Amino acid sequence: MIGTHGWTLHSWAILLHIVLFAYWLGGDLGVFYSSRFILKPELSAEARGIAVKIMHVVDMSPRICLVLFLPSGITLMAADDLGRDVFGGWRLAAVWTLALGWLWLVIADYRRRPGRFGVLVHRTDLAVRIGLVAALLGAAAYTFAADEPFGVTSNPKWLAGKVVAYALCIAGGLMIRVKLRPFGAAWATLVSKGSDPAVERDIRGAVQGSIPYVLAIWTLVVVAALLGVVKPGTTAY
Repeated sequence: MIGTHGWTLHSWAILLHIVLFAYWLGGDLGVFYSSRFILKPELSAEARGIAVKIMHVVDMSPRICLVLFLPSGITLMAADDLGRDVFGGWRLAAVWTLALGWLWLVIADYRRRPGRFGVLVHRTDLAVRIGLVAALLGAAAYTFAADEPFGVTSNPKWLAGKVVAYALCIAGGLMIRVKLRPFGAAWATLVSKGSDPAVERDIRGAVQGSIPYVLAIWTLVVVAALLGVVKPGTTAY
């Protein structure tokens, strides 16, 4: 087992994993706090618009962390004696290349303008997320079922649980998108025509409808961190 002290690939991967964990939850808390001001009809449209802009910018932190959490986790496995043969070398390079491609999609989707290219980027990012959820849940199911999954003999079922938590975080993000769909049209109406009960109802419904999935993601991130630290059931020491 490779030690975590000194500047090794393992220690760098742990540092990156910790930083991503902190900025993921910290950014999400900032988005959640900003959203509270959007729901206040007593504020002016300008003030609420500032809250929307803050929320939009801060939300890039958890989006980026979500993407990089996967390659940083695989780097941790590749830096371990038990995972080097399965995840190291060209496989690790391929994971990082694909992850950076996904990150480009996420940033391009954030900055997209109306048009066919923007729609293509958005749909491609959506397809990547759906595909990852399916693939990760499949890999986790195999790890739970197999005696020596991927040739690993140290009972890595804790890792399967961590993968499930990560996959459900991606799925939770997709559900947040679904719940927030009415927000754009309602917000555009508020800005152009002003507030009315129907607009406020749509805005509140969209934001509050996403809250259960936000709380689920926070819980799942902590569960993933707990599993990664405790590694319950593993036979590797």
